[in-house]
Amino acid sequence: MAAATARGVLYVHSAPRALAPHIEWATGRALGRAVNFDWNDQPVLRGSLRSEFYWEGAPGTGAVLASALRGWEHLRYEVTEDAGFGTDGGRWVHTPDLGIFFAQTDTVGNVVIPEDRVRYAMEVAGSNALELHRELRLALGQAWDDELEAFRHASDSSQVVWLHKVG
Repeated sequence: MAAATARGVLYVHSAPRALAPHIEWATGRALGRAVNFDWNDQPVLRGSLRSEFYWEGAPGTGAVLASALRGWEHLRYEVTEDAGFGTDGGRWVHTPDLGIFFAQTDTVGNVVIPEDRVRYAMEVAGSNALELHRELRLALGQAWDDELEAFRHASDSSQVVWLHKVG
C-alpha cells in the first residue's frame, strides 16, 4: 500500500532579501530535500521579495513547514495543505505583528470553524450580536487576511485576476 501524500502551497508574501536563502533552506529541511524558489520583488514593501512554492509530502507537512518558518521577523507567509482522503486540510498564516494563525479547511479550501469554537463564541457574546460578529471574525482569521490582502495582490505577475467595482 502506498503512503498517503499531501500537497499544498507555501506563499511567501514578503521577506527581506537576506532571508530568502534561509527560507529555502528551512523549507528544504522540512521537506527532506533541497528546494529553490522563484523570487520576485514585492512592490508593497520596498526591498522585500515574494514567492510561491508548491509542495508534496506526508500528511502534516503543512504544519511542519509553518513551524519551520514561525517567528521570523519581517516574514509574512501562508502555508496551505489540501484535505485528502481521511485527512483535514489546513491553513497557517503568519505576520510579524499578529504571529501565527491556524484554521482547518475543507476539500475546497474553506475555513472550517469547529463546533466547540462556535459554541465558545456564542457563550462569550451572549445576546450581543456585535460581540458574536467579532468572535467569529477572530475564529476565521480575519485580521490576518486583512493584513495580507495588499501583499497577496501586489504584483503584476500575480496569477490573481483583479475585479473592480463599477457604477
